[in-house]
Amino acid sequence: MDTPLWTEEHAPEIDDLPQSGVRESLWRAVDEPLNLVVHGPRGSGKTAAVRALARETHADPDNDFVEINVDDFFGMTKKELSEDPRFSSFITSERRRESSKADLINHVLKESASYSPVSGEYKTILLDNAESIREDFQQALRRVMEKYYETTQFVIATRQPSALIPPIRSRCFPVPVRAPTHDETVDVLRSVVEDEGVEHDEDGLEYVAGYADGDLRTALLSAQTTAETEGEITMETAYEALGEVGTDDRVEEMLDDAEAGEFTDARTTLDDLLVDEGYSGEEVMKDLLRVARSRYEADRLARLHQLAGEIDMDLKEGTNERLHVSHLLSKLAE
Repeated sequence: MDTPLWTEEHAPEIDDLPQSGVRESLWRAVDEPLNLVVHGPRGSGKTAAVRALARETHADPDNDFVEINVDDFFGMTKKELSEDPRFSSFITSERRRESSKADLINHVLKESASYSPVSGEYKTILLDNAESIREDFQQALRRVMEKYYETTQFVIATRQPSALIPPIRSRCFPVPVRAPTHDETVDVLRSVVEDEGVEHDEDGLEYVAGYADGDLRTALLSAQTTAETEGEITMETAYEALGEVGTDDRVEEMLDDAEAGEFTDARTTLDDLLVDEGYSGEEVMKDLLRVARSRYEADRLARLHQLAGEIDMDLKEGTNERLHVSHLLSKLAE
């Protein structure tokens, strides 16, 4: 998508968060900085809540708030880590050459925590999607948390707090983030579409909220999709934009398999879509990108769009559809 995502354009402040319990916990953390474990289901607003906290507590959040998406971070190569602008200042070419990837990751965690805040008394490091951190890295993280507790606040966002080792959980205040209710989702949608000046009616907002089923990110991006493709949000236009595609579950399955390295299974699903169900390569790519919008954070989504743009040129030339979409899936597997 070329236009800014509504999830980014309408990032909430603490008082805008729909869950009252989350608002109370975060205001407490503003007054008394604590390490936090923010946990809840996908799309409940965990990352948005932490970003709101960072904007409230830091005079210079661009420098004193470090956001690390664990899924992307641990999937980076040594070269990508050393070239990332967040970390490049403390990764020398010699260290990159002589360190294993595990050592380099530990070095990044330690150095990110050790530098002094630009403004105020502390900085914040968010580790997002933390359920996928290996136990040995969790042990390293524990030691970093113990050493730099005076100048660094750690916030760990996860769908599975039980995946964290007890020494980390014991050092963090838990902030449960439940999925927003249907009415809360409708209220958020109404506020955003009114700010955007999009024509809408209550039935349309109700339909989008029901379609999202408690996933606030999906709700906002689905409303944006409807507004951009249909020009307004009514029940009819939302159904037309969101209800006509029957491939979402298959595409989700295909992405799950690709990310897990199960490339053969991902390609089998792709074959089903292209051959058995008769979708074109361009249609599969369109659905894949639409599903990815409610699945990935902005940085990862941007990289996926870059890959898709390269493949789209080949698809338009009418060459082997299976080959080119399979290439994108293999990149996800990497």
